[in-house]
This record gives sequence, structure tokens and C-alpha cells, in this order.
Amino acid sequence: MSGFAEYEDYDALGLAALVREGDVSAAELLEEAIARVEAGNPRLNAVVFKLYESARKTAASELSGPFAGVPFFIKDLMAPLAGVPMSQGNRRLMGIAREQDAEIVKRWRKAGLVFVGKTNVPEFGLSPVTESTALGPCRNPWNPDYTPGGSSGGAAAAVAAGFAPMAHATDGGGSIRIPASCCGLFGLKPTRGRTPTGPGAGEIWRGFSAGHAITRSVRDSAALLDATQGADLGAPYEIKPPDRPFLNEVGEPPGRLRIAFSTSPFLASAVHPECVEGVEATAALLEELGHNVVEAAPPLEREPLILAFLKILAGETRADVEAAGRIVGRPLGFTDFELSTYVLSLLGKSWSAGDYADASRTLQTWARGVGAFFSDYDVLLTPTLAAPPVRIGAMSPAPAQTAFLEAIGRLHAGWFVKVTGLARLLAEKSLSVMPYTPLFNVTGQPAASLPLHFSREGLPIGMQIVSRWGDEATLFRLAAQLETARPWFKRTPPR
Repeated sequence: MSGFAEYEDYDALGLAALVREGDVSAAELLEEAIARVEAGNPRLNAVVFKLYESARKTAASELSGPFAGVPFFIKDLMAPLAGVPMSQGNRRLMGIAREQDAEIVKRWRKAGLVFVGKTNVPEFGLSPVTESTALGPCRNPWNPDYTPGGSSGGAAAAVAAGFAPMAHATDGGGSIRIPASCCGLFGLKPTRGRTPTGPGAGEIWRGFSAGHAITRSVRDSAALLDATQGADLGAPYEIKPPDRPFLNEVGEPPGRLRIAFSTSPFLASAVHPECVEGVEATAALLEELGHNVVEAAPPLEREPLILAFLKILAGETRADVEAAGRIVGRPLGFTDFELSTYVLSLLGKSWSAGDYADASRTLQTWARGVGAFFSDYDVLLTPTLAAPPVRIGAMSPAPAQTAFLEAIGRLHAGWFVKVTGLARLLAEKSLSVMPYTPLFNVTGQPAASLPLHFSREGLPIGMQIVSRWGDEATLFRLAAQLETARPWFKRTPPR
């Protein structure tokens, strides 16, 4: 390590204050971040593209904004930097530089952040674990035999390992909240439309996906959302701006909230007892803090929801596969993608435009019922995941499934996947771990994972809180109250 041993004692706002007051320079913070990456990344494989030289130029420049001089990592997906490759976890895209910055990148620059590198992702962000063949498996700093989650697994591993106090993440089915849960961090998925997606995209995954960050403190998440929130030019929709800065909500008493909690498996068949324990302990804590807590859950029809979500995901994957071919400059096929990605894209090709529209209507109609549920409750509490972090490789297809998928891919037989129901079985494998998070990508509501519980093996188990559409303010107030009641900032993996 270099000369600033107190680096991990501060969150991002704390580091920015040190720079502003002249106690440490942006260059010193950057060198500390680089030293930590060089020491820890060979074990974790969290950072897959280093930006050291451009970062040194940035750190030496005049910086301003709430995070001036703070090291930051960008997920290698959905946030292109001009002149820098963005692999999306795909081997054919690894060396291809992008032509322009994403709007959210411009807003990070304005906030004064220093981009140190890009973080590991599964191919196209499709998996709840981060183990692409192109980039290699990312490992959990709490125990490298286990996953840090996905798809923002590299971001969470980098923050948990102390490389930086926060990192960019995106969430299309839980990809902020899942790795936050696995790595003992705070991860908020903002309301649909809260952060920009342009100029290279409008809706991402039918509006399921939102970009923000994984952080160690609640206040960093709030301040970063203040810096990035708001529609960009040509956005498909615009959300009402907050009444006041989100940072002002942190530390503000949340009042007596009506909180529903549930340990029902939602889209899975079972929930690990330690996840149930976590919810029950959190519900008891919320009662101690003066909230009105009752057991209740939104209405669910499991099978239609899973099928509709799968149709949307398959269609979007097909579009991603074809878009990759346009970026590379030639049609891409079976050997250019991971088996599960390509077979899912074939499934998307086998369904019709009418199937896609019908799935969208099914999900939107269900979301109306969830809106009615939140007329009665301010917040819903669930486990973030149905199980503690799984071991590296646990989500990979079995050898027989791999052989079957390979045959389907070579034959381009997406129709066969649909007829046999194989895709449904593969979807269930993922949902068995993540049955709670995708629902609120569908509704677009803000949701966050808080590091409030640990397994008997010492692995983090996150608790998810969800509020009404557009109401991040309630989540920040409640999360800050819980952070004060059960502080987590100093609980870090062994170094």
C-alpha cells in the first residue's frame, strides 16, 4: 500500500472533504486506490480494465463538485467512455473503443470523480453471478470461494475490498441489490427514469434497468444520486424531481412508517432459514424504532410473471446479440457468445412481436396491483436474496445441460428450447436465488439492499426495502436510521 493508510476510514464524501480542506490530494488518493487494486485484484478479478494514466491526468487537473478527487470505478456495461473499450462481458467486444461518453459519465465527471478502472460483469449482465468466460470469475472479498453476485459483481467486490468507497452499478433484475447483499454493502436501485440512459439508449430492457452505484454509506448513495438524477436530452420519459436534495433526507427522522414484511419465496420455492432470520430480526428492529410493522405481501401469480419476464429478457438478449454484431461490423453467431446467452437469444427470436407485447402488458397490469398494495404501506421489507452467497460455479449449467445447449446453439433451434421448456428451467435456477429483486425492476419502484445480517459462515445477507414509485426519499431516511441503529461501515472483509 502507499502512504494513506486511513483511506478506508472515510466514505466518498469524507475523502472529498479531505481533498477540499487540503489534508490529502486527489493524486494521493488515486495512488492509494491503484496500490490497493494492484495488491488485491489478482485474488478477486474485480477490475478488468485499468485507466491509471488518464486517472492521473484527471487527478492532477482542477477538480470541483461534491466528490472532487474521489477514486471511482465504472461497470464495464451500459456506461461507455469515449475512446475506451466496453466489453459487456463478451469476448468479441473487448477491444472495441466506444465513440462517446454516456450522459451519466458526464455527470460523474462534473461531480469530480476520478475514474480508476472498469469492473467485471457477466456477459450482457444476464447472470446473478459474475463469471463470464471472457473476463473470468470475480470473487467475493469475504471469501474468494464464493460469488460477489451479479451483474455488478466487480463493482461490489472492488468496494468491499477497499479499492474505492463506491462504484458504478446497474440493475435490470437485481444487479445492484444482489451484489450489495453478497458483499455487505448498501445498494439502491433508483426509480425508473431517475438517472439518464442516453445518448446511446432509451429504455434498457423494457425500462427494467436503472443505473446508479454500490456504496459503503447511505449518504454517499444519496449525494451521488443528487449529482446524476434527472432526464437527459431525448429521454423516453421524465420523472418528477425530488422536492429537495436526497442528501438532505439522510439523518432526517422517517416518522412512523407503515412497513409490510414478507419471507414468502415470491418467484422461488424456498427461502434459506438464515435469510428468514434476517428479515425477522430487521422487522423486530423496525418495531423498536417505532414503526408499524405487519406481515403482508403484494399479490403475485408466480407462473405468468416468470413466463412474461422470460419473454422480455429473451427478446432483449436477441437485440443485444444483434447489436453486438453491428458494433463488431459483421454478423455474429454461436461461437461468439456464451452458450446460455446465445440460446436465450434464439428463444427470443422464436417468440413473436405479439408475444413480446403480450408479456409487457401482463407485467404492466400486475404492476398496477402492486401500486395498490403500496397505498396501504410505505415500505416493503424482504430478504434481498433467497440464500446467502453461493460458491463460484454453483450457477453454471450441469454437463448434460451444457451439451444440450451446445446442440441447440449449433442447430439454431430456439423453437426447441421453447417447446421443451428448458429456458424455463434455467430461469428457475436463477430465480431460486433471486426471487425478490426482479419484481421491482418490472414496477420501476426504488428498492435498496442493506447489509443488516450475516450467515453463520460469516457471509453477508442483505435486507431489501422497497418504497412507492418516485419515493427514494423515504428509503434514504429509513436506511440512514437503520445504519445508525446497526452500523455497518466498519464491518469489512479480512484484509
